Amino acid sequence: MTSPAPVTVRVPAKVNVQLAVGGARPDGFHDLANVFLAVGLYDEVTVSPADSLSLTCTGPGGALVPEVPLDRTNLAARAAIALAERHGLGEPKVRIHIAKDIPVAGGMAGGSADAAGALVACDALWGTGASRAELLDICAELGSDVPFSLVGGAALGTGRGEKLQLLDVGGEFWWVFAVADGGLSTPAVYGEFDRLSPDAPPEPVASPALLDALRTGDVHALAATVTNDLQPAALSLFPSLKSTLDAGTSAGALAALVSGSGPTTAFLAADEAGARRVAQALIASGTCRTARVASSPAPGATLI
Repeated sequence: MTSPAPVTVRVPAKVNVQLAVGGARPDGFHDLANVFLAVGLYDEVTVSPADSLSLTCTGPGGALVPEVPLDRTNLAARAAIALAERHGLGEPKVRIHIAKDIPVAGGMAGGSADAAGALVACDALWGTGASRAELLDICAELGSDVPFSLVGGAALGTGRGEKLQLLDVGGEFWWVFAVADGGLSTPAVYGEFDRLSPDAPPEPVASPALLDALRTGDVHALAATVTNDLQPAALSLFPSLKSTLDAGTSAGALAALVSGSGPTTAFLAADEAGARRVAQALIASGTCRTARVASSPAPGATLI
C-alpha cells in the first residue's frame, strides 16, 4: 500500500577515521580499508506522492543549494528510480525534498546520505517492504559510501567501501568539522592519489590499534591512529587546507585530518568543551568558512 502522507528520513554525515587506499583496479575503483564513523550532522529527506519525479533542495534557513543537482543524476532521485524498478512500479511518482545540513562536496558523504534517505523513505511511502539486505544491495549499486549511510554507527568498509563489517564503539567522540570555501571532486582526488603513488600501494588493511581504540572508547588512542591516505592528494589539489589543519592543531585538537576526499577537515577533541574551543579558534583563524561541532557515533537512516 502507498502512504498518502509525506515520509521523512534523517541521515548522518560520516568521517573516515581510517582510509587506507590500494592501487587502482581494472574497473577504475580502488580497494579500500575504510573505517567509517557516522557523526551527528544530518540531512533530512522527505518524499511525497506526486504526478512525476521531482527534486528540491534547501540548506540551513531555507537557502537554495546551487551545487546540488535537481535532475535524475542526483543520487536521491537515482535511489527512487532503482527501488521503483526493483518492484515493478514504473516511473516513480514522488517529490523528493532534501533539507541539507551536511556540507556539499565536502568528503562527508552528503550525497550518499541523501540516497540512503530517499531509499528508506520511498520504501516506507510505497510500502514495498524491502528487506535490509535488498536495501543494502541497491545502496551498493548507487555508490561506495551509500551502504554505510544506511546503517550508520561505525563500520569497516572493504572492497571499494561497500562491503561492511559493523564495529563496536565503546564511547562518545567529539569532532569539529571545518568547512572550506569550495569543493573537491572525489574522482579528481583519487586521480591525484594515483599520480602521487607511481608504485603499487600496499594492500589496504584496517589498523588493529584503531579498531581497539573505537571499541574501548579511548579518545587519545584513536587520535594516535587516525589516518587518511587521500590526504596528500587533497592537499596537493587544495593547498590552503594545510593552514586549516595547522590552526585546529594549534587550538588543541588531539588529531587533525582531511575528511575523506575533502575539502572538509576533521578535528578530534578530548570532549565537547574542547571541541567548542577548537571550533571558535578555527572560525577566528579565517582559514575556513565555518566550523561545526558534532559527536559520534550517530544512527544511520532513521524514519522521523
